[in-house]
Amino acid sequence: MAKIESHRDIEVYQLAFEAAMRIFELTKGFPREEIYSLTDQIRRSSRSVCANVAEAWRRRRYEGTFVYKLNDAEAEAAETQTWLEFAVKCGYLDAEVARPLYKKYDHILGKIVVMTRQPEKWVIGAGGTR
Repeated sequence: MAKIESHRDIEVYQLAFEAAMRIFELTKGFPREEIYSLTDQIRRSSRSVCANVAEAWRRRRYEGTFVYKLNDAEAEAAETQTWLEFAVKCGYLDAEVARPLYKKYDHILGKIVVMTRQPEKWVIGAGGTR
């Protein structure tokens, strides 16, 4: 495993960033009347997954704070999945386009849960190797 020097080196951050950029591209085609609702919400929640992982990385000196920020990332990933469902039901995204993204967020959620359950591998001063 390569040494992690910043949040950008964490696989779940990379996956979430890719997914957020895909959502950004897909939402360019959403109707104008959704710009301040669904479009804004799904973009914000998808970007927030990355931001919370980055913040967790910077707060890894304190296990409780680290886990708290990962919980925020987990919640934002689940929220993004909900917005994807709305986008499909509203007819803004084809289900075949949304499905791989939804599954990617399942994968992201799984990785976040593993980090949350094993904070000692990440936290500074708690035997973590990062």
